[in-house]
Amino acid sequence: MKTQNQSRVVEFILLGFSNFPELQVQLFGVFLVIYVVTLMGNAIITVIISLDQSLHVPMYLFLLNLSVVEVSFSAVIMPEMLVVLSTEKTTISFGGCFAQMYFILLFGGTECFLLGAMAYDRFAAICHPLNYPVIMNRGVFMKLVMFSWISGIMVATVQTTWVFSFPFCGPNEINHLFCETPPVLELVCAETFLFEIYAFTGTILIVMFPFLLILLSYIRVLFAVLKMPSTTGRQKAFSTCASHLTSVTLFYGTANMTYLQPKSGYSPETKKLMSLAYTSLTPLLNPLIYSLRNSEMKRALIKLWQRKMILNTV
Repeated sequence: MKTQNQSRVVEFILLGFSNFPELQVQLFGVFLVIYVVTLMGNAIITVIISLDQSLHVPMYLFLLNLSVVEVSFSAVIMPEMLVVLSTEKTTISFGGCFAQMYFILLFGGTECFLLGAMAYDRFAAICHPLNYPVIMNRGVFMKLVMFSWISGIMVATVQTTWVFSFPFCGPNEINHLFCETPPVLELVCAETFLFEIYAFTGTILIVMFPFLLILLSYIRVLFAVLKMPSTTGRQKAFSTCASHLTSVTLFYGTANMTYLQPKSGYSPETKKLMSLAYTSLTPLLNPLIYSLRNSEMKRALIKLWQRKMILNTV
């Protein structure tokens, strides 16, 4: 890998929406609120699941891991993005840009596989309810979670190291809100054709392959639910699956538009808005999707609140 000293670029400038200063001011307020709500929502889910023993089952433990990913994802992107939106031009060091891209890929890749594992869990619970404790035992759960995190680490390590092994000779202005792979790659002063083939293939495997598995799982789930004799059972199954499908559609849809689009497919501003959709809206909406539509989560939240009130009155 070429070191920073071999490149004339020692820092990058994040332009954000500097061409539209009035838009930056408005977006700063909006995304500050989004960041605070995201942290609070995912933190509440993490605390509820951690403290309530009745929720220590695969479905909710997957959700716990997802909330940790969402909080981490937001913490990597949002503070720097808020700085960019509050100023005309913001600089980020070469190492800082490397670190930000690494963790974006790590948490993004991990989320892809976690969503796939959650779909498999719902498939096993609904299509094979009698064998579910065997199919999704503690060992299988742990392997799926570890596979998700290790896959994210491997993707981030390979892709980030490869991107920053290229020479950056200038200019050093990243026309984006944070150090995402596509806009950073535009500044490379070397042939990147081989990397682009790898990145496209990797995106297909990391994003599209789990997405297709999720679709197949839910097709099977749909047929199983339609065969249920009980209307209440069908409604409960549809409610559980609808939460996960909403999250999957939002995350995969916007991520695919960002990483699988042609270079000249959209304007830079449009690309920024699409990136904001999967990096900001998904972490924000996941707590609302899973908690408001789930009776067990609401029950656990009320139970935790009542316990807190009792302790305060003692």
